Amino acid sequence: MHKTTLSILFLFLLNALRAQTTVNGSFVHGGITRTYSFYVPASYVPGEAVPLVIGLHGLSSSGSDFAQYRNFGPIADTANFIVAYPDGSLLFGVRYWNYGITGSSPDDVGFIEALIDTISAQYTINPNRVYSVGMSNGSFMSYYLACQSDRFAAVGGVTGSMSTSMYNSCVPAHPTPAIHVHGTEDPTNPYDGTASMTAIEDLVQFWVNQNNCNTTPQITSVPNTNTSDGATAEHYLYSGGTDGHTVEFFKVIGGEHTWPGCPMPGSSDVTCMDFDARVEIWRFFSPYERSGSSSLETHSKGDWLKMYPNPAQDILNLDAGERLINTVVIMDMKGRVVKKLRGQAIQQVDISTLKPGQYTAAMSGKDFHIVKKLTIL
Repeated sequence: MHKTTLSILFLFLLNALRAQTTVNGSFVHGGITRTYSFYVPASYVPGEAVPLVIGLHGLSSSGSDFAQYRNFGPIADTANFIVAYPDGSLLFGVRYWNYGITGSSPDDVGFIEALIDTISAQYTINPNRVYSVGMSNGSFMSYYLACQSDRFAAVGGVTGSMSTSMYNSCVPAHPTPAIHVHGTEDPTNPYDGTASMTAIEDLVQFWVNQNNCNTTPQITSVPNTNTSDGATAEHYLYSGGTDGHTVEFFKVIGGEHTWPGCPMPGSSDVTCMDFDARVEIWRFFSPYERSGSSSLETHSKGDWLKMYPNPAQDILNLDAGERLINTVVIMDMKGRVVKKLRGQAIQQVDISTLKPGQYTAAMSGKDFHIVKKLTIL
């Protein structure tokens, strides 16, 4: 009886540990307390690297709203990836993303990169399979991440675009596959663009050119399975890009400022129900790894990078040999970023202000991203 009871208890604890998990957290970045949540599917196994999807909400919304109304959780459950829902910063009480807006100061690119490092310190993330998708203002931010960061394997946007200044100045670090979904009757971010917003067909062509895809797409009609929703859709596939990259575009004819497949309760805006944008976005993301990243070192490797002394006090020394460390992120055991340093060739980190305890240190360079345990005395 005693052995049977222990066995049942062990199985119960094992199942509990593998249950679906939603983690809420915060850390200070750029002098601002930033908040987020992320969802871990029950299929996650510690030590086995999984993809990470960043979901970015629209203007005046929040990460929790995105999680509720654009919920990627059911897809994460079956495909085994982690999905994060960060919150934008506040401006006059309204949450938004700073995609290079003139006069706006929050470092949202740095925040999202720090969030990736925070989650990677707690769970085993495949650094070559990190993706971003946003709606409206979050869509602008998703494309801005592809312009400003080298951390993303593919990006996507729904009902948003690129600002004209972003369009004119964006030079991605590597070809980045993109998927876009937009309604032709969107009153918020018009399909034909504005003086400050890139027209949608120009946006699509921008990413087609960045990925060196064929400029003539394969066009198919999305089956009109819901004839009462007021919208139909066409699918544009641009293939033949660098490393087999593609760009995809869902043109929602008659669609408004809405997310196909996920109508907002109480809204009268036209929402196409002929396809689920979440499903199509993950289908698009899933085969891609970060371009040119086949030589990237992962968390389970990197013994060549020396971090000493460990335990450490006041100063932490780093030796990457002939490689150059350009980013160091130190996190406490709750996943909060307590120290972040950027440079051309980092060899020392001042840790004198950090309290004694256990930490993780993530060191990144051109072709590596290494995470090590750190003890501070």
